[in-house]
Amino acid sequence: MLVAGADGCRGRWVVAVAPLRALEETRIAIVSDLAALLDGPEAPDVLAIDMPIGLPETIAGPGRVAEQAVRPLLGARQSSVFSMPARAAVEAPDYASACAAALAASDPPRKVSRQGFMLFPKVREIDAILRARPALVARVFEVHPEVAFRRMSGAALSEPKKVRGRPHPPGLALRRALLVAEGLPEAVVSRPPPRGAGEDDVVDALACLATAARLARGQARPYPDPPGRDAFGLPIAIWA
Repeated sequence: MLVAGADGCRGRWVVAVAPLRALEETRIAIVSDLAALLDGPEAPDVLAIDMPIGLPETIAGPGRVAEQAVRPLLGARQSSVFSMPARAAVEAPDYASACAAALAASDPPRKVSRQGFMLFPKVREIDAILRARPALVARVFEVHPEVAFRRMSGAALSEPKKVRGRPHPPGLALRRALLVAEGLPEAVVSRPPPRGAGEDDVVDALACLATAARLARGQARPYPDPPGRDAFGLPIAIWA
């Protein structure tokens, strides 16, 4: 069985893949097309992805139920969990339209952040794949790296991965140590990132891989439990 974790990076995806029974064989790749990954010769049986899955028609409170469920776990790292707006905002053609759609579909009314808006193409990519091929829902799961690290450590992490947009060595070192303790190979965890990815992107993809392994072993749980569902039947939950 192959398991994989994926995190977005500069218009593409950084993916960590490994056999479930041999995490020491973990390898890192950059891919541009999730569908090609899922249909390729080394298609993962479980893919844990750091990207929202399931888009409600309306939003009550700060984001989807999944985001609201995991924030209390993260302490000072709560801001790493973006509030996703309603489906109409994610599908809007431009930022102004996305803000208008988000305002109309949220209570209390909330616009879309610029940072969140930049994620929407990747959200639409995975949404389109899962709506077109519902059988993949059994293989593809939404995760969040900081929630994964919280699960590994047993407590919210005190150090961020970045400070003022730059890599934060103490925070990266803390997360790398947790990944090694989880069974991932130190040589891969410590290796410089491939071109097109940052250090934090690789660390996050590896955290997603660790959660994919937990999912494959039946050790992960969803937040909330049970997951919600959107109008297309896609689950709304972050797994850890």
